[in-house]
Amino acid sequence: MAAISLTKVLESAPALAGPYRSAGVSLTKHGLEGVRAAVYLVVDHSGSMRPYYRDGSVQALADRVLGLSAHLDDDGTVPVVFFSTDVDAVAEITLAGHEGRIGRIAAGLGHMGRTHYEAAMDAVIDHYLDSGARDPALVVFQTDGGPSSRTAAERHLCKAARLPLFWQFIGFGDPDSRRFDYLRRLDELAVPARRVVDNAGFFHAGRDPRRMSDARLYDLLLGEFPQWLAAARAAGIVRGGTGAAGVRG
Repeated sequence: MAAISLTKVLESAPALAGPYRSAGVSLTKHGLEGVRAAVYLVVDHSGSMRPYYRDGSVQALADRVLGLSAHLDDDGTVPVVFFSTDVDAVAEITLAGHEGRIGRIAAGLGHMGRTHYEAAMDAVIDHYLDSGARDPALVVFQTDGGPSSRTAAERHLCKAARLPLFWQFIGFGDPDSRRFDYLRRLDELAVPARRVVDNAGFFHAGRDPRRMSDARLYDLLLGEFPQWLAAARAAGIVRGGTGAAGVRG
């Protein structure tokens, strides 16, 4: 059973009913029906991302992540980290106030810097630990290029493997760009020599991410999450059942 019912979604966010239904189909397909998890969204706010804020691509991703979150977490809220050289903002999106929310936040952030993954990862880790959450978290991490410091990003990812956090990276832009080489090699980071479990995945959403269907997006978002859950449970990283995540903004 979903954490938040379709009836409630229709009442508070009718525009998300389609994505919500598609997310439910994908969750069932991947054996995740009834699973409870916190959901985070991390969005790239570096200078090269400006077109994706302007054309609504970032807002569209946020809406669809919120539709997925309604199945996994009963608070109807997704914490959102905007990052560039540092963390530019930590905010939230909610079912009742999702429309145009990303644009309103971004409009007040000012300078768009470089691409430092580690700052955003620290913000998610701190939020998760401070929340007292008992359930795992799915972190949807959007970017249009590799990190400014691969060494720092890899170090953070490997350290975070001991926490119940799965990092699903999404690329915006040219699928053939070498800027995504780091993300394409994520699965090659050695287990267990470098990290206790494989705690990350990557897929590319293309030059116009809005054109990817809800069904395709959710299948890619959830493709590696079940395998990570099984490995994390076996390693004692994820414990207990799948009750409500209880993450509050």
